[in-house]
Amino acid sequence: MTASGGYWGAALIVATTLTFPAAQAQTRTTGLQAELAQARAEIAAQRRQIEQQEARLRALEARMGALAAAPAGPPPPAAQPPSAVAQASAAATPGDPATMVSAVPATPVESVGARPVERDRPPEVAVLGSEGSVVTRKGQLTGELQFDYARADRNRALFRGIEIVESVLVGEFNINESRQDIITGSAALRYGLTDRLELGVRLPFVQRWDTSVLVPVQGSTNNDAAREIDSSTSGNGIGDIEMSARYQILTGRRGLPYVVGNLQVVAPTGSDPFSIRRLATGEATKAATGAGFWGVSPSVTAILPSDPAVLFGTIGYTRNFGRHVDTVITPVRINYVKPGDALSFSAGIGIALNERTSINLGYAHTWAFGTRTRTSLIEPGPMDPDFVESTSRDLQLGRLLFGVTYRATDRASINWSVEVGATDDAADVRSVLRLPLILIMPK
Repeated sequence: MTASGGYWGAALIVATTLTFPAAQAQTRTTGLQAELAQARAEIAAQRRQIEQQEARLRALEARMGALAAAPAGPPPPAAQPPSAVAQASAAATPGDPATMVSAVPATPVESVGARPVERDRPPEVAVLGSEGSVVTRKGQLTGELQFDYARADRNRALFRGIEIVESVLVGEFNINESRQDIITGSAALRYGLTDRLELGVRLPFVQRWDTSVLVPVQGSTNNDAAREIDSSTSGNGIGDIEMSARYQILTGRRGLPYVVGNLQVVAPTGSDPFSIRRLATGEATKAATGAGFWGVSPSVTAILPSDPAVLFGTIGYTRNFGRHVDTVITPVRINYVKPGDALSFSAGIGIALNERTSINLGYAHTWAFGTRTRTSLIEPGPMDPDFVESTSRDLQLGRLLFGVTYRATDRASINWSVEVGATDDAADVRSVLRLPLILIMPK
């Protein structure tokens, strides 16, 4: 090799050595710039998605606020078109970091300590009957079948005479046994004029058996041959029609109870007890299926949910209207009768066993004032007054309450309640089975 050839070879080696690292560095710089641009693009895409999520969250909060401020029974929200976030999620490729935020399903966000949205319908209370049911929504028609059985059994000892010393009686001593069994089947309709106002009507059919036995005790009278007097009757037919109106006063928001105002009017459509044919002794030949008087009963029901329990109470007043009658029960003629008004209240607690079943326990009391009656003698004497007006004693009707509510479907439920007499004047037992069914759902 010549000297010039060696020189050029060395120069080529030196040039190669110097240019290779520079090219390698240039390649690495280009790659880093590409990665940086990609990262910036991903950050920008994530920022846009976060802004879209924030906009969606603000829209949801606005809708929740509107629902909380809306009156009871708001219509269900209309279906919303898919958002830009959902569309971006559908178009994203799996594993793309730029779309991982949008792939997370949107869920409502609730602030810590914030009060959840409250329901606007009170829970159903079986022992309160129709007064404890949910107020019918606007345009909704609800039908209801009800079966009712009541039993009253009373045994009383009657003594007319003089008590000389303890356990020594001179006079007449009788035992009076009376029993009453009433089975009532009724059909009712309730319609919602508005989301808070409901009108209803109930038509009952009554089957009734009355048994009264007067047993003079042998040896207590001068006539030891005194015999038992049995005056048993029965009757069936249409009972007194009930018309009702219910208005939801409070919707249970901000910790307040649900308050429902009730108004019930009873029309004397059943058989009149003063128009039934009687024997010469005054005994009725059949049992009446109606009371024979108009009655109006306003009441207020309050229901306070405290999951899983529900506190409830009601207070009401019944106004009965008197009327002139012309009924002869020897030796008097009944001219005018004014049934006593009544003050009633009830209170109790309901406990939810699960989403469909709840039980109710409570106590109800009715204070029925005395009935005013005006009578006159059929054959008055010269010293007898033209008429005699008397008032019977008050009645205290206390009942222990037990009930079960089962929501079978969204349209039907089953309510069963039992009342057990807690005072002497109350019926021994009363059992009610109610089967409400929504016939027409509002649009």
